[in-house]
Amino acid sequence: MSLAGQYLVLQLLIVLAVLVAVVAISLEQSAAAFERIEGRRALSAAESLGGNPTVRILLPGAEPGSGSGLPAVAESIRTLSGSSQVALARRDGIVVASSDPGQLGRPLELGASRVMEGRAWTGVVHGSGNVYLSAHVPVLDDTGTMIGIASISRNYPSALERLGDAVPNLLTYLGVASVLGVAGSLLLARRVKRQTLGMEPTEITNLVENREAMLHNLKEGVVALDPSERITVANDSARQLLGLSPDCVGKNLSALAVEPALREVLTREQPGPDRLVLVGERLVVLNRMPMLSHGRTIGSVTTLRDRTELSSLERELGTTRTATDTLRAQAHEFANQLHIISGLIQIGEYDAVVQFVNGATLDRTRLNEEVTSRIGDPALAALLIAKSSLAAEGGVTLQLSPDSHLGPVGEDLSRDLTTVVGNLVDNALDAVRGTPEASVEVLIDDGADGLRVTVKDSGPGVPPEHGDAIFSQGFTTKQATADGGRGYGLALSRVVCQRRGGQLSVHNDGGAVFTARLTPTPGSHPRKAQP
Repeated sequence: MSLAGQYLVLQLLIVLAVLVAVVAISLEQSAAAFERIEGRRALSAAESLGGNPTVRILLPGAEPGSGSGLPAVAESIRTLSGSSQVALARRDGIVVASSDPGQLGRPLELGASRVMEGRAWTGVVHGSGNVYLSAHVPVLDDTGTMIGIASISRNYPSALERLGDAVPNLLTYLGVASVLGVAGSLLLARRVKRQTLGMEPTEITNLVENREAMLHNLKEGVVALDPSERITVANDSARQLLGLSPDCVGKNLSALAVEPALREVLTREQPGPDRLVLVGERLVVLNRMPMLSHGRTIGSVTTLRDRTELSSLERELGTTRTATDTLRAQAHEFANQLHIISGLIQIGEYDAVVQFVNGATLDRTRLNEEVTSRIGDPALAALLIAKSSLAAEGGVTLQLSPDSHLGPVGEDLSRDLTTVVGNLVDNALDAVRGTPEASVEVLIDDGADGLRVTVKDSGPGVPPEHGDAIFSQGFTTKQATADGGRGYGLALSRVVCQRRGGQLSVHNDGGAVFTARLTPTPGSHPRKAQP
């Protein structure tokens, strides 16, 4: 059924319900009016009958059906008042005169009457299969003693009779209400269809269902905000990436546990696409666009993509490129050394050849032994050896402190250590590159209070005004990229340390000194290397 048809049926049902209520009220009102008006007339006639001198004289000794004086007076009062029935009864309630011969000699139907208490009464009485509106008045002698009862009754109209009286008016009300209802339904349906872009309810339902299914099945996250920063749409991927609660829709960002950096990206216009934000330990790409309707902004929509795995691949690719460059440089160096060895052989300096080869391999062997003897985790040892080669190519001295010692660790802790050490060493190499006598020292110690990683460089240090800002995501003193891809290494390292129950701090001592502390979990506690 169309929207107009639904509104029309609804309006007609409302009109019908109102009509039924009006009928019920009209019947009650007509019954109340009948009892009030006709009750007064019947009571007046009963008082006239009870006060008649003939009735007061003859009633005490009257017998049912004897004499004509009482029936004549009673019939006269009934005729004059237009009543249906009239009756006179003695003090004991036996009817001695009545317009209904069947009542003679029988007790008068009193119902709930209080006339036996000497009080006049009007009300509904059921008798002889009919319903009457009766008025009962006590008949008193000259001394004020009750000697009998005068009763005047009128036929009580049935519900159909009262309804028949009200039908003309009800039909008028029904006609007017139907016309207004139909006109109102058509106007309302027309207005609603304009507001719903001419779509019927089933079309709107299908559109909403398709939209919800599409949003929640997208791999990318989608978050929509209204101008008051209240969430209007958040699909499953967005809730998972941002850590939002299942009932976040309809809530303001200020009422949710949203970090300031993330809130700024969600609510502020961004100069370019693909802003990077660190959410927990995941690197998320956000792209915010305003939503416009009829030339005004009605909110914003932000798409989110998890770039953690892509960033890991980019870092691995960067490491591979660095290793390739290092290998290329070493190949060039080895080629030169081979030329030297070839020349020494050609001139017959065999002892010099042996001495030269031993000297060339001594430094490399010494570095490997120095690292592996102190670092028991293969991944971390390999990382430090690779970073040493990379530093040497850049003219930087990278050395492992003699006080370092670390035994084998679990896989999870090893991954966290390589993340922290790799980021701190890269940061230190960038800080000292191009400075005279550039050097970086790394200390890794698994003391009783947990793991400690200290990376000290000979660079200019951290400006005091930066303070803790260098650990904020997106903060960098280097040239920023278009996608904001810098400034996440230190932030990620601090997150890893905090997740491990530790902290990452910095101070200046002849250069920047970064200290990371991690508390191993019971299942990944390191074992100290054997001397």
